[in-house]
Amino acid sequence: MRISSLIAITSGLLLTGLLIAADDDWASWRGPSDNGVARGDAPSAWSDTQNIAWRTTIPGKGHSSPVLWGNRVFLTTAIPAAKPAEPAPSAAPAGPGGRRGGPRGGPAPSEHQFVVICLDRVTGKILWQQTAATATPHESYHPQYGSFASNSPITDGKLVYASFGSRGVYAYDFNGKLVWKKDFPPMRMRMQFGEGVAPVLDETRIYVKCDQTQGSYMVALDKKTGKELWRVDRAEEPDSWSQPLVMTHDGKKQLVATGQTKSRGYDPETGKVLWEAAGLGANPIPVPVTAGGIVYLMSGFRDPKLMAIKLGKQGDLTGTDSILWTLDRGTSYTPSPVLHDGKLYFLTDSGMLSCLNAVTGEPFYRQQRLPKPYQFKASPVAANGKLYLAAENGDVVVVKMGPTFEIVSTNTLTDQSFIATPAISGGSMYLRSQEALYCIREKAGTQRAQR
Repeated sequence: MRISSLIAITSGLLLTGLLIAADDDWASWRGPSDNGVARGDAPSAWSDTQNIAWRTTIPGKGHSSPVLWGNRVFLTTAIPAAKPAEPAPSAAPAGPGGRRGGPRGGPAPSEHQFVVICLDRVTGKILWQQTAATATPHESYHPQYGSFASNSPITDGKLVYASFGSRGVYAYDFNGKLVWKKDFPPMRMRMQFGEGVAPVLDETRIYVKCDQTQGSYMVALDKKTGKELWRVDRAEEPDSWSQPLVMTHDGKKQLVATGQTKSRGYDPETGKVLWEAAGLGANPIPVPVTAGGIVYLMSGFRDPKLMAIKLGKQGDLTGTDSILWTLDRGTSYTPSPVLHDGKLYFLTDSGMLSCLNAVTGEPFYRQQRLPKPYQFKASPVAANGKLYLAAENGDVVVVKMGPTFEIVSTNTLTDQSFIATPAISGGSMYLRSQEALYCIREKAGTQRAQR
């Protein structure tokens, strides 16, 4: 955040006792350093009546995470329209191995409004709500964990960029004015599990990865205009839901994208493949993380695998000494890892937490069970030595970060379910359930705003 932007919002925030540091924004769903770690603190304890600064009901359904900049919170949702539902397609095109995808119990696609919402982060008031598109999706989504608005938005402090997958990418200014939009052809996802890969922002470009049953690709867009700058063919890669990672190694940037066939590092300027490595299993979902010249890639479905790849060489790294270490059990299927202070934390969907030495792969602890049976789709986030695990049943378990497994607290919001990953900024946690967005803030007392 620039100083001028900070000055512009300071007066309003001071009135509430909330002052946000200039580097404390949460501009994308994995946080300011793309590793799930906040730069400040967050509360350790809350309940239905404790430390809830505000609760705002969000219309429709969406599993995208909120992003924050200054005094604004942005998220997306899909709101059913009044038009009657159209029949669902009987099956998606055949995937690898000749298998065909079917609806698997998801709702029949019906007309929806695809909406971007901006809220005031101090009060929870909805400042504006814009309908990016109104359309009937061509496919359904996973009946338990999907939505038509699962792609999290991103922002650079000037514009907010919202992807609705097959419905396109939209750029709005902070007053809700549409600046540009980019259309995309319909994607076909395995078993109609739905779309959900967030776009990635880096300086002047936005990267959009479209891995699907057939015809996978990735594009770079000009962030000011939406103009396509380059496109790379990823036709050999079937469906994946893993967002790419922009990282710097030896002073040069790379764009790292996981894949079931091969994971690759691309030149962000041209889309040229710099290196590639096979080894991950099917349906890769966790986002890569990096530190110390090592990038960590993970899958957790069939043939689960965690790979630590030392960067520096080009070409095919499969089976070379660039693969520092691997792990084939206890990996995450859906949640993305947290990397901090030389330790890699990751969580299985069934609630087993591991912490490894990021350099050697040796465990500090492995597959520790939480206080009770849980299911997880949200990714862990961290703040000030605490790891936050938001479960489907309304609990958020707080774990002390470090070499020893220790539960700090378990916090419950009644009758809520968390699929979206939380965001942390300004000492507050922004937690989206399937009904509402909560702001959790220390010493806030009882709810100050409920809509």
